[in-house]
Amino acid sequence: MLEPQASIRASSPLTELPDYRVVRSPDLTEERILRFTLSTAYISIGSNLGNRLKYIREAIRRIEQSKEIKISKVSSVYETQPAEYRDQPWFLNMVLELETTLEPLNLLELLLNIEDQIGRKRNQKYGPRNIDLDLLLYDDLVLNSDKLTLPHPRMHERGFVLVPLAEISPQVVHPLLKKNVEKLLEDLTTDSAFEKYEFEVRLYPERVF
Repeated sequence: MLEPQASIRASSPLTELPDYRVVRSPDLTEERILRFTLSTAYISIGSNLGNRLKYIREAIRRIEQSKEIKISKVSSVYETQPAEYRDQPWFLNMVLELETTLEPLNLLELLLNIEDQIGRKRNQKYGPRNIDLDLLLYDDLVLNSDKLTLPHPRMHERGFVLVPLAEISPQVVHPLLKKNVEKLLEDLTTDSAFEKYEFEVRLYPERVF
């Protein structure tokens, strides 16, 4: 049975940010001028255990609490058939666009910490989970390390990622495949079924970095 329906709302637009910031040392004897850079990242959120709606709301609330992140776009939520391991409950999936000053590995660490705080158990690869946060894209960065691969290596194969991503940012280009999300979705062949599932996520009040 599906959770109660509602509508969905994104944060207000970012307030214009300064290019530079003055940072003083703890003893106030030294000043440094730091460049303030803002990057755009996309993350996928999924849940297929327990109160899926509650877990998604809680993940977004914790992301929004970070002083280094502003949520700029929020997709609708879709109920999706499991992709890799089919013998499990259907997922709720959605995508967020973030504006952030965090570096990619720091952003990944934040997402993993939020999963742990919400009670994510990693008992089975591709198995059921109460919350799943994946970093899909970070600007046009291509990265391949032990801890993180960007863009996400399977995002172009997953309808549950491409459908909500195409809803909010259809012209974003995959930096390796050189195709925008709209084209990737057109090219996708899958037997997964999708049912649009609307609800409201109340984000915390607008905050300036």
